[in-house]
Amino acid sequence: MILFLGTKRGKEKTQVLEGISCPYCQQANTLTAISSPTYFHLFWISLFRINTNHFVECSHCRKAYYENEFTEEMKRAIESRQPH
Repeated sequence: MILFLGTKRGKEKTQVLEGISCPYCQQANTLTAISSPTYFHLFWISLFRINTNHFVECSHCRKAYYENEFTEEMKRAIESRQPH
């Protein structure tokens, strides 16, 4: 019997961070928060989420900020938009 198992990326969720400027290029309203989940699959059917990567990207300078690089403004904007 052959089993096809492994990991695959799920659908990304994006959220524009309004009113916050990029720490690198200082452009306002150019940051987008992206949440990218990874799932374990069996026969290409997602069974459960293993991990979720969060990062913020600037659409002007294309700089990416990972969770450990988030400013307090970024954290507050992301938390205020998430459903409880």
